[in-house]
Amino acid sequence: MTSWSDFKARLQFRRPMATALNPLRYLGPGMLVAVGFIDPGNWASNVAAGAGFGYQILWVVSLGTLMLILLQHNAAHLGIATGLCLAEGATRHLPKWLSRPVLGTAVIAAIATAFAEILGGAISLQMLFHIPLKLGACLTALVVGCLLLWNTYKVIEKIIVGFVSLIGLGFLFELLLVKIHWASAATGWVMPHFPSGSTTIIMSVLGAVVMPHNLFLHSEFIQSRQWNQQGEAAIQTHLRFELFDTLFSMIVGWAINSAMILLAAATFFRQHIAVDSLEQAESMLRPILGPSAALVFAMALLCAGLASSTTAGMAGGSIFAGIFDRPYDIKDPRSKAGVGITLGLALLGALLITDTFKALILSQVALSIQLPITILLQVYLTSSRKVMGTHANGPLDRSLLWITAAVVISLNLLLLRSVLG
Repeated sequence: MTSWSDFKARLQFRRPMATALNPLRYLGPGMLVAVGFIDPGNWASNVAAGAGFGYQILWVVSLGTLMLILLQHNAAHLGIATGLCLAEGATRHLPKWLSRPVLGTAVIAAIATAFAEILGGAISLQMLFHIPLKLGACLTALVVGCLLLWNTYKVIEKIIVGFVSLIGLGFLFELLLVKIHWASAATGWVMPHFPSGSTTIIMSVLGAVVMPHNLFLHSEFIQSRQWNQQGEAAIQTHLRFELFDTLFSMIVGWAINSAMILLAAATFFRQHIAVDSLEQAESMLRPILGPSAALVFAMALLCAGLASSTTAGMAGGSIFAGIFDRPYDIKDPRSKAGVGITLGLALLGALLITDTFKALILSQVALSIQLPITILLQVYLTSSRKVMGTHANGPLDRSLLWITAAVVISLNLLLLRSVLG
């Protein structure tokens, strides 16, 4: 029979392990956001970067991820400290004449994002099953709509983590089939290079990493847990562990984005094959690496399309509900309307387009136009003591955020100029 002293001794032995595993309880929101920057739009940019310039543009993924960590953690900071998402914060702390247009542009950005994701899902279905593009778009939107209407945060978190895991495993499998020049890759990750003719690709890769709907989404996921109601000690604990969640998830995203460039560099760049579409990349992989590589590529793209479409729909629902100062709840008519508007208009766009490549470019233009608005809104709210109280950004945080905002805004404006010019 176990004595009380033996039981206490065992309990003390287990506490360090329980403490070490505490951060794992907070994983989830960051992974839901990470799927947004491994979406089909990123695939196209990364494949073009690796095929056109080899390992030389890997540093853009590193820089973009560092900036994304800062911005996403700051967005989560708002949710933890105030119990508000970014959209609710705008409605409560900005005059209506300003908050409505700001959030209206954010809804449009979510629609543009969902359009690209649904289109990516349709392209993957065409690759896998030869389903016509428009029918594939309808099927993708239908599956995503069902996921959002019938499942809760917890279930969706698990589904998204599963999708991200499958995408990661898919690219790990692809990398095992090719020979990577790791010395060149290591240099590419940390040493900025600007090869001739690479400006548009560099800005596309960086611009695709930081997306407006993800900033709204992260604050929404965090505020849904209402950690601000548990007291100051709880807020400090959650801020610390949320940073772990953000770091872990963004590093996973960095690894998958890097793997896309590595794969394209080791296959297409090495053989001097120019690639400008995902369909072409999949068809080229088959003779180079075999049918299994092409199959895994298409399946991973399908996972990316479904997962990122789901989070884009949630972002649209969250922003639309926030206009009315309501949190996201799929049972609430406002959230449901926001999801319906986002997915419905995105699907309509996918059904009406005739030039998929041009349409994807225009969707990125829409994101580039809106992104500076979201970043400035976020920096304003999280730097305000009226909004954040004692948790407002300090001088160092403000400086880093403004520098990041300036870099992102400048690069996105240059991207917009290059597309329109």
